[in-house]
Amino acid sequence: MDTNDLFQISGDLDFSSRALEVYRYQYRNNPTYREFCDHLGRGESAVHDLSGIPFLPIEFFRSRQVVCGHPPQPVVFQSSGTTGTRQSHHYVADIGLYKQSFLRAFELFYGPVADYCILALLPSYLEREGSSLIYMVRALIKRSGHPESGFYLHDLAALRDRLLELRAMNKKTLLLGVSFALLDFAERYPVPIPGTIVMETGGMKGRKKEMVRDELHRRLKKGFGVPTIHSEYGMTELLSQAYSEGEGRFRCPPWMKVLIRDPEDPLSILAAGKAGGVNLIDLANLHSCSFIATQDLGKVYNDGSFEILGRFDHSDIRGCNLMVL
Repeated sequence: MDTNDLFQISGDLDFSSRALEVYRYQYRNNPTYREFCDHLGRGESAVHDLSGIPFLPIEFFRSRQVVCGHPPQPVVFQSSGTTGTRQSHHYVADIGLYKQSFLRAFELFYGPVADYCILALLPSYLEREGSSLIYMVRALIKRSGHPESGFYLHDLAALRDRLLELRAMNKKTLLLGVSFALLDFAERYPVPIPGTIVMETGGMKGRKKEMVRDELHRRLKKGFGVPTIHSEYGMTELLSQAYSEGEGRFRCPPWMKVLIRDPEDPLSILAAGKAGGVNLIDLANLHSCSFIATQDLGKVYNDGSFEILGRFDHSDIRGCNLMVL
């Protein structure tokens, strides 16, 4: 399979054809995924279109090695995890696919990385090993080539001064940060930076009182003096990201797609406009699993954009017997 073809997809028919090709490859080469598909009676001979492809519950990344074959020395990304829970482990056999995916997706939505000075406020991620987000942002910072691009850990006063300098220089700037850290910054050092792209990557759990997106974005817009807050949607188990340029409506690159499953029947896909569980297709996840049932709740719109509404708690997850293999 030519991996470059994954990033040249044009239209729904092309996507569906590629997705079926990836499904067959992963069914044949990923033991965990094959076992799951067989358990559902959805083996290769039973899947003929996109609607028949099984979505692997994301919890399998905590308990199983989800990878095709036996890759030599794969890169392993790990989720942050919370107290009392296992971390997810994503075994990435071809790190080049990840690089292609995040660079192409960023430039698809925002233009050349080299046009930006990128300032990153990701303290909780910098303080641990194995973060796919840190890997991506580090590569974007390097690609930007701007001498002022870099990570800021705790020196928020220096970050404020840098943002004001860049605004005075009229330099295109991206301030990217985990939600709780951006909120701390906006409240302690409010700084008017109209024209700067402020992008939150999620991440409030366990650090601040949970709040709805609208309230978070309202406070960030006030603190930074910007009309909209951008968002990035990604996770340890994926190699692709979706982006929102405001109001929490995310758009996927052509090799990624979101479907919404019925909370009462996890094998059924809902029509656009209905809320349910978020299923993700990430064709860049070629050597892992491209078809993942997440714990997020969401809604897909007719134009293909989607919104994240919240998360299932464990008591809300239906069909848990499907995970007992």
